[in-house]
Formats: sequence, C-alpha cells, structure tokens
Amino acid sequence: MGLTLAEKIWRAHLVHADLIYLDLHLLHEVNTPIAFDALRTAGRRVRRPDLTLATEDHLVPTRDLFQAIDEPAMRRQAALLAENCAEFGIEIYRRGDPQRGIAHVIAPELGLVHPGMTVVCCDSHTTTMGAFGALAFGIGTSQAEHVLATQTLPFPRPKTMRVTVTGTLAPGVTGKDLILALIAEIGTAGGQGHLIEYQGAAIEALSMEARMTVCNMTVEAGSRAGLIAPDETTFDYLRGRPHAPTGPEWDAEVAYWQTLRSDDDAEFDRDLVLDGDKISPFVTWGTNPAQGVPLDATVPDPASFADPALRAAAERALSYMDLKPGTPLRGLPIDAVFIGSCTNGRIEDLRAAADVLRGRTVAPGVEVYLVPGSDTVRQQAVDEGLDNVFAAAGIQLRTSGCSLCAAVNEDRLRPGQRAASTNNRNFEGRQGKGARTHVVSPAVAAASAVAGHLAAPKDLEA
Repeated sequence: MGLTLAEKIWRAHLVHADLIYLDLHLLHEVNTPIAFDALRTAGRRVRRPDLTLATEDHLVPTRDLFQAIDEPAMRRQAALLAENCAEFGIEIYRRGDPQRGIAHVIAPELGLVHPGMTVVCCDSHTTTMGAFGALAFGIGTSQAEHVLATQTLPFPRPKTMRVTVTGTLAPGVTGKDLILALIAEIGTAGGQGHLIEYQGAAIEALSMEARMTVCNMTVEAGSRAGLIAPDETTFDYLRGRPHAPTGPEWDAEVAYWQTLRSDDDAEFDRDLVLDGDKISPFVTWGTNPAQGVPLDATVPDPASFADPALRAAAERALSYMDLKPGTPLRGLPIDAVFIGSCTNGRIEDLRAAADVLRGRTVAPGVEVYLVPGSDTVRQQAVDEGLDNVFAAAGIQLRTSGCSLCAAVNEDRLRPGQRAASTNNRNFEGRQGKGARTHVVSPAVAAASAVAGHLAAPKDLEA
C-alpha cells in the first residue's frame, strides 16, 4: 500500500519510535519567555540555533515604525524575546529590520520553507507552511522548550484526511472563500485528529499565496496541519528567494520535491469532496469560523440546527453579534475593516484590495486597518504604487504585524464595533472586548470599506 504525503514526510523525519526531527523552529514574543526560562533553570542550551528564527510580530504597534509599546507588560515581553535570543545565539528580526514581519509570512518569502520539511512554531497558524508540501504545525510552550533543547518532538503517526476540491473557482472567489466554505461544511472539529491534504483541480489552480491562506485556516477546522503537494507553482515561488538552493543543488532538490505527493494507492483515513464550481464569496455571521454562509445568504435561525449543541452555539453567537435570524448579510452596516494577518497580509492580498479601492474612497465613519504581513510586503506595495491607491482612498498603509488579528497589541476595536476582517478567527473578543468580527476575503473587505456595509466588489459597479 502506498503512502500519503504526510506519511512520507513523517517517516523521513523519524528519529526513534514517534520522535521526529524538526527542520525549522520559529519564535515570536508570546509564550516563548517561559520556554527559555525552563531551559535556563535546567542548564540547557539551544540545540540548533541555526535552525531557529525569531521575529517581533504579535505585540508590535503598526501605526508607526518607531511607536513605542505603551503597555509595560507587553513592552517587557517583547524585550525578553530579544534578550533570550541574544543569550542563546538565535537570529531575531526586530522592528526596523527590512525582513521583519509575521512569522508565517516571512518564513515563506525568505525561502526558508521547502517541500518535505518539518516546521513548528508556538502558534497554531504555522499550518500556513503546509502550502509548500511541508509538515508544519503549532506547538505549546512546553513543546517549544523540548524543541529548543533537542530539535525533536514526539509526534505519533498521524491520521490523514483528503479534501478534494473539484471544478474551477468562479471569478472573484478566492482561497479564503474556499476554506471558509469547507469549514462551514465540516465544522470546527471536522478535521480533528487528522492532517488534511488538499487535492483537486481547484487547489492546483491556486496561487501560492492562496494556498497559504487555505492551509493557514486548516487549523480552524480542528486539524493540526494542512498540506498541498508541491508542483511547478511551488517551485516558481521558491526560485531565487534568499534561502532557496541554487545551481545543481536546486536541480537536485526539485527532483526530490517532485516525489513528494501521495501515492496513487495511498489510503486516507477520511475522504471528502467539495465542488469548487459552487463556492461563492463567504462571510461569517457568528463567533467561530464554521458559522459562515455565502455573502448572498441571510443569518440562519438557530432552530434550523438539529444538533442541540450547534443550536445553543448559534443562539449565543447571535446574541453576541447582535443579529436576528433572516437578516441579509449583504448590506449589513460595518464600523471597521481589517486587511492583513498571516491569513491575508501578503502582496497578492494587498493587490486585490487595491484593485477594488482604485478610484474609490472609504465610506464616512469606517475605520480601516491595512496592515501588511511583513515589511518586505509593505515595501513591495510601495514600489508598485499601491500606497498611493490606499492614500487616495483615505487609508494609511501601516507597518507590519499581527495587529487586529489577535488584538494583543495596541490595535483593538471598541466594544460593539462591527468589522469586515480578513483574519482567521471571529471568536468573542478576538479583535477587542465586545468587538464583532465578520471574516471575509480581502476583496470583500475592501468593497465593504467603500460601501460602508458588507458588500462584494461587483456591488460597487451597480
């Protein structure tokens, strides 16, 4: 019997029993101080500082590059990352470094993530890197200590799930809509206990950035990792990046990477088929990513959920979101828009927003947070003149960071504010205490900023 892609990578990294070797460990400010304290107490060193990279992303302000972190606890936590990296010999990208940004954005754009690698970070959205055919997943603080000390991690043979997306996505339908449609279909626990591999014509047609969006939100379906087999799209993206191989080494690596796909006779523990032709722009209405529907739909009635737990969750969500069943989502007034995050803060996402905003202005009273995923992305946007498009629309192109995705920095919505947001989660309080989040694609977010309510780009042409 053949092997799945995930099984091939897992087997190639087995050290002993269920212990796997890790090729790359990413760090950021949140949670990591505890792991370093544990190392220090035990008198241990970092096993492979050369395979470890840190970046400031979660706690940094984004309005201005030189803006100080106001909250003392956050300021101290950010300082601890720099101090720990200096003590243990780990490279760190700090504010002012042109390569700094969100961990899951800079690792791919620097060419640090290659097909067949194992990648971890103390952050659930490490799943992003699975778009390259890598086994990438989030870990906890105690696991981070284990990785720092040994460059290994216990990881039993995973169960696998294949999601095949057939057909062709319609114009205006994005990777974000695809993954939201999948999560709405299978629920937030639909992938639990499995690693999801995405296959099918609609997946193969996606850009690398769209693939990263899909894998990024795989964790929202309960799966620890999402993977897409590498192909020419992958190789074209990696070619010429700072840490990508060159010359004969590149040719040898590509020859190996081409073997990284599930065998034809591989058996998956679960199989699901999604019709890409039927997917349309999506929006969440509730307080978890599975509570989503097409933008053309209305807010569902909790009574329509047969499962008592889902019904109760819907009732609570509608109370928090201040919505009534039957309310059309298209046209729902908003107060704020967030375009950014490790889900949708790449140059392709900024271009999509600029395409909608060009020649238009933001509706009165709508606050827009436009935050690139890295300083490289920001500079590319400036080089392409996108900053002028945003400025003409009344939007500041901020410096990079997690910003409103996590709201553990100084970017927060106020209680009761309703936002169209390109981040990955719409939990209660995710973007600020009492804030109400509708997760959408960058194009829908930009159109909503212009309209002052949830809208698709085509609505602006009427």
